[in-house]
Amino acid sequence: MPKILLCCAAGMSTSMVVQKMEKAAKEKGVEVEIKAVGIEEFNDQIANFDCCLLGPQIKYKLADFQPLAQQLNKPITVINSMDYGMMNGAKILDDSLKLIHA
Repeated sequence: MPKILLCCAAGMSTSMVVQKMEKAAKEKGVEVEIKAVGIEEFNDQIANFDCCLLGPQIKYKLADFQPLAQQLNKPITVINSMDYGMMNGAKILDDSLKLIHA
């Protein structure tokens, strides 16, 4: 089962995105585990997940988080700001699954 980590400033706005992604996964019959965390939890959590998506508001952290993610062989990217703003859970889910299976 794919495990997707979402990270934002405090884990609040990404929690709403997680709900939309989980709904999309259920509709597609895809089993996934998705968790939203704040910046301070990234280092503790990334090893337990298959990929990490950063909220657009913390894209500046990508350079800080990338070395650890690469060391653990975990893909990491920033969520498209339009998809994030529209809370397009289905598109964000599809993008994250492609990232895992790339």
